[in-house]
Amino acid sequence: MRKGNIYTVYFRRKRKGFTNYRKRLKILTSKKPRLVVRKSLKNIQANIIEYNQKGDIVKVTCHSSVLKKLGWNYGTGNLPAAYLVGFMLGTKAKASNFKDAVFDIGINKSVKGSRVYAVLAGALDAGLKVPYGDDILPDKDRLSGKHIAGYAQKLKNEDMLKKQFGSYVKSNADPDNIAKKVEEVKGKIKNIIMVKNG
Repeated sequence: MRKGNIYTVYFRRKRKGFTNYRKRLKILTSKKPRLVVRKSLKNIQANIIEYNQKGDIVKVTCHSSVLKKLGWNYGTGNLPAAYLVGFMLGTKAKASNFKDAVFDIGINKSVKGSRVYAVLAGALDAGLKVPYGDDILPDKDRLSGKHIAGYAQKLKNEDMLKKQFGSYVKSNADPDNIAKKVEEVKGKIKNIIMVKNG
């Protein structure tokens, strides 16, 4: 703590490192809804949020745990799951008459090809318009999980396969079929949201 009679006490969220107010102000000046992505080790959440003086209002939300209900038996914290979360959010947002948004990664570091940008890629594929840099998104093979299938094929030893993909083995999820599963879940997302809004 500073010594002296006068010092500035910053907002609690700034002190705890939850909010970068300079970034937030720049984003809010666009006067567009924000596509907000938050991640943990095992899950990813994405929201469409509108600013309000009394507090931000969540208009559309999507969490990776919902993918399990759609037959996704792979990890919910990996790149393909992040892509599917973004696709689901983008589809829901369009059905709720949101055509565009501004991307908000909060205090996450901007890393090219990361899960945060996989969510953005999914939202873009669903038809949501969000400004972004061309080289920041993961490539299509990684979004579909082909890199996971390729790595599993290199592990010819069954013990190593069980060690690296233990959760997949438990849920009877074959890493070789992950790309097909991504397309299958995308189809289910489209159908469900069309039925709800049809």
